[in-house]
Amino acid sequence: MAAKVNASTKLRAGRFTRAGRRRTPVDVLRDTVLWVIILIFFLPALWIILTSIRPNVEINTRPPVWIPSALDFTSYKILFGMPTPQGSFDMGASIPVASYARNSFVIALVSTLIALTLGTLAGYVFARFRFKGKNGIFLSMMLLRAVPGVALSLPLFILFVRIGLSDKIVGMIIAYSAMNIPFTAWLMDGFFRAVPEELDDAALIDGCSRWTSFLRVGLPLALPGVAASGIFAFLTSWNEFALSTVITRTPASRTFPPALYEFTGSFVSDWRGMTALSVLMLIPAVIFVALVQRQLMEGLTSGAVKG
Repeated sequence: MAAKVNASTKLRAGRFTRAGRRRTPVDVLRDTVLWVIILIFFLPALWIILTSIRPNVEINTRPPVWIPSALDFTSYKILFGMPTPQGSFDMGASIPVASYARNSFVIALVSTLIALTLGTLAGYVFARFRFKGKNGIFLSMMLLRAVPGVALSLPLFILFVRIGLSDKIVGMIIAYSAMNIPFTAWLMDGFFRAVPEELDDAALIDGCSRWTSFLRVGLPLALPGVAASGIFAFLTSWNEFALSTVITRTPASRTFPPALYEFTGSFVSDWRGMTALSVLMLIPAVIFVALVQRQLMEGLTSGAVKG
């Protein structure tokens, strides 16, 4: 007991010393490099936001105008059906934003839930059970996930037309679920392998069934993997362009990504309207990732403390 108290005291002292030490030039250089990398990744998003609220005359100017001379929210007003000044140019007036938003939310959320459910179960099976052809099935799933969406678009379109799923929300959900299940299974297989099998054995000895052991022992310890898989599956379904462009043809099932193409014409493109719709797409994705990432960090921190 005394040894544990001394170790805990030394650990706390070490943390205090590490947190309270003076910053060295190496620390300053490291933080500077990190901030530069963050700025590089954030700059395109910042440019999209600024373009959506700048006057039209500043969009294609050379050299580019970084800071808008005035804030113009005309594109957002048109997208939401609000009255705008006469003579304002924006192709978004004919775009049913509400229908695209509804379709995107339904397809992304439902396909993510299906991929998490089936992928998590598959990952648990691959991690805990031994059966004939296990490695071959697992490798086949990974190879299928490696096929790009562009190569699958035409075969899926022909198949969906023949079975009546073309231009249907159900068809998009099936397609995106099939895309996300292999990665989810692969990721969850790694998380379940990190959970000691002795915990499952102890639960079985105490009278739990295999299903109860999975729900009460394995799944809670693998929640960080579920959060990571959920982020990947949601963003894949939310931002996918190739399949949605081919399979969907009307606002009945079309999502946000192919809607961006409607801002381009034969001779002119409405860049301000396109960036305004991009900002609307960005907000739900950022909120979802922020919420799920918090659960991911809590799970990882809890696992580190318990370990």
